[in-house]
Amino acid sequence: MSIRLRLTLFYSGILVFTLLAIGLTVYWIQARLTLRILEDALADEARRLMTSPRFRLEAIDNPARKLAAPETYVQTRRLDGEILDRTANLEGAELPISPAGLTAIQQGRAWIEVADMENGRLLIYNLPVRQDGQMRGVLQLGRSLADYDQAQGTLGRILFTGSLAALAAAFASGWMLAGIALRPIHQITRTARAIGQLRDFSQRVPYSGPSDEIGELAWTFNAMLEELQAAYMQLEHAFQAQRRFVADASHELRTPLTTMRGNLELLRREPPIPQEDQREVLEDLIAECDRLIRLVNDLLALARAEAGQAVRREPIPLRPLLSELGRQARRLAREQSIETPEAPETHVLADPDLLKQVLLILLDNAIRYTPPGGRITLRARAEETSIALEVQDTGPGIPPEILPHIFERFYRGDPARTGGGAGLGLSIARALVEAMGGTIEVESQVGAGSTFRIRLPRS
Repeated sequence: MSIRLRLTLFYSGILVFTLLAIGLTVYWIQARLTLRILEDALADEARRLMTSPRFRLEAIDNPARKLAAPETYVQTRRLDGEILDRTANLEGAELPISPAGLTAIQQGRAWIEVADMENGRLLIYNLPVRQDGQMRGVLQLGRSLADYDQAQGTLGRILFTGSLAALAAAFASGWMLAGIALRPIHQITRTARAIGQLRDFSQRVPYSGPSDEIGELAWTFNAMLEELQAAYMQLEHAFQAQRRFVADASHELRTPLTTMRGNLELLRREPPIPQEDQREVLEDLIAECDRLIRLVNDLLALARAEAGQAVRREPIPLRPLLSELGRQARRLAREQSIETPEAPETHVLADPDLLKQVLLILLDNAIRYTPPGGRITLRARAEETSIALEVQDTGPGIPPEILPHIFERFYRGDPARTGGGAGLGLSIARALVEAMGGTIEVESQVGAGSTFRIRLPRS
């Protein structure tokens, strides 16, 4: 059973009980008021008849006809129940009295009761008659309840018919209102089904209603779809990056492996190649093994950086850091000058080992592509909320059309990345900087050199 039908039935059930209670109350009140009016009318007629000077228990027909309404039946009895006289409109019938009524009369009390007659029900008013200070008999006045019963039946049919009509209208309106209220839920269901079939997280639930619970549900569902779309795009991007990474790594590993296999085939030749050629082949094998080791280490470093592993960050004093990196760079740079201007007295918030690795990658890249006699500068600058670390060289620079791609893995489209490396250094540097919550950028001018700039939070 749907929620719409349950809500409609629940609403209709409440309405049924409400209408039933109201109808029964109205019917009961109307019946009691009308019957009370009839009882009062009979009591007035009985009192007027009994106080008439011509009233006699044994002869009541003429006085009754003058004093009572034409539709009133009049009859007198003795205290033992024997009938003394009655009006002609009874046509031989008699007004009954119950034993309880006769007992009440004998005790001097009036008694009202309803009797079922052959032609319908009668309302009978019984009044004790006293003459000369003694109880003499009973005066009975009766009136047909046919009109009363007909009126009550009509009222009952009106209430029943009206209640059915109101219930039908309420059911229809409740069904319609429940459908309108639950329309966003149906839209959410259709949207979810379409997303499941098409895998399209860009769809949204159209809702322009009030800010009620249904509206909140629709907006929450749309917000969830936005999060799912973002997560799906990130996952798709990660899958594409993974496929590209595997393809690039396979391509890079194939070259040294092919070279090593060719050299091994040379060593297996019969007759053997000369000793001098064997030494050259072995040196090539060692060089290719070293190249493979560096490539694998770079791939592992890049994978760890992109895996989102937790990075410890702590305040690092700038002056000792730059001084140590300057000494290491001077040992590597035999033909270039390394300058490290005095750093400000402040701290950068980063991982010490990762930050050294990033700066050494940038320094090694600058040393490799700066010509002999060139100058490399490692400096730090304190900004409002961050620290800027710069590695500037006087190398050949990077062409503008290649500059946006230099941080891509295995990219070697510019002179600055055509050396003996695998094209992973700058990719590793960017991944490590981003893992520490920083940014890296480059400025370059062909023929004037390049500047790599890292920004990390200031401690």
